[in-house]
Amino acid sequence: MTLREGRGSVTLRGGAAEGAGHAAGAAGAMGAAEQDVYRDTWVRYMGYANEVGESFRALVPVPVVWASYGVATAYVTADAIDKGRRAATAHAQDPTRVGVAVVDTFVWQGLASVAIPGFTINRLCAASLALLGTLTRWPLPLRRWATTALGLAAIPLIITPIDRTVDFLMDSSLRKLYGTPGEPPTPH
Repeated sequence: MTLREGRGSVTLRGGAAEGAGHAAGAAGAMGAAEQDVYRDTWVRYMGYANEVGESFRALVPVPVVWASYGVATAYVTADAIDKGRRAATAHAQDPTRVGVAVVDTFVWQGLASVAIPGFTINRLCAASLALLGTLTRWPLPLRRWATTALGLAAIPLIITPIDRTVDFLMDSSLRKLYGTPGEPPTPH
């Protein structure tokens, strides 16, 4: 099991054969020359949309924040579909691998790109806004901008710990159900 860092880099996630967690590994080896549009291009930044939305929550209407979750969820869904397509191409005779690729990618990305970081930034920004209100005499607009800046600054700091935690959680639970192709099932 390799440790993967960074949401967008296939190489950092364990090489060209791996995507989110083991999803692309479940999909089979992708050619090293084939670019993963969801991991190797600017498109990967769509996965950060909800964290940016949460950072700006104190400054923008709530529907804007929810729209940012829509963008991030669309990214996660598109990535899962792409990994399923790649698995279907590599393993047309094994529909189970296609399902595993889609489910693993969707669950991993859903947790590591949307749910956990969104919650983390939301709570960080809410706490900082409350603390600034209690500890300073700054005007509300300044406190809101400071909270937004703190939320944005925290995004790069939370990515690796969240990714590693989601890897651990999935390796300890869901991935034990279907294993990793090429590896024997772990004993119970």
